[in-house]
Amino acid sequence: MQYEPTLTRAELIDFALNKYFARVDAKDLEAVLDCFHETALFCIQTAFTRHSGKAEIRRMFEDFFAAYDTIIHRDFTCTVDAANGRISACFTAELHDAQGQVTLLENTNFWRLRPGPGGAKFQEVYVYMSGANPLV
Repeated sequence: MQYEPTLTRAELIDFALNKYFARVDAKDLEAVLDCFHETALFCIQTAFTRHSGKAEIRRMFEDFFAAYDTIIHRDFTCTVDAANGRISACFTAELHDAQGQVTLLENTNFWRLRPGPGGAKFQEVYVYMSGANPLV
C-alpha cells in the first residue's frame, strides 16, 4: 500500500517537536499517547527494548515520568521525508531526578506516521540513545 502524504514537512516537524516532545517535557501523558496509533510500536534500538501497543507505551511513559522531576528535549536537527510520512530528529535529552542528578543523552529518533481517525499519528518509533535506557 502506498502512503498518501497527509502532513507537510513543516507539519511533521511541528508534530514531532510541539505535539510530541513538548507534551513529553510537560509530562502530559494523555496528549503524548494521543500521538500514537493503538497498534504503535516503540523500539529503543540501543537497548533491544520494544513496547507494542498503546497500553505498553502508556506504562513506559508512566514509569519515565515518575523517574524524573524535569525532562527537557532540546537542540533538535530534523530530517523529513514528507512523501512517506517519516521524520528523524537528533537531539539532547536532559533528565533531572529527585536527588538532583542530571542525565544527558544524545539521541536520534526515527518516526513513521500513518493516517488514521483523528489524523496522522506515530505507527513506529525507533530510538537510538547514547547512554542507559530510561524508557524501560
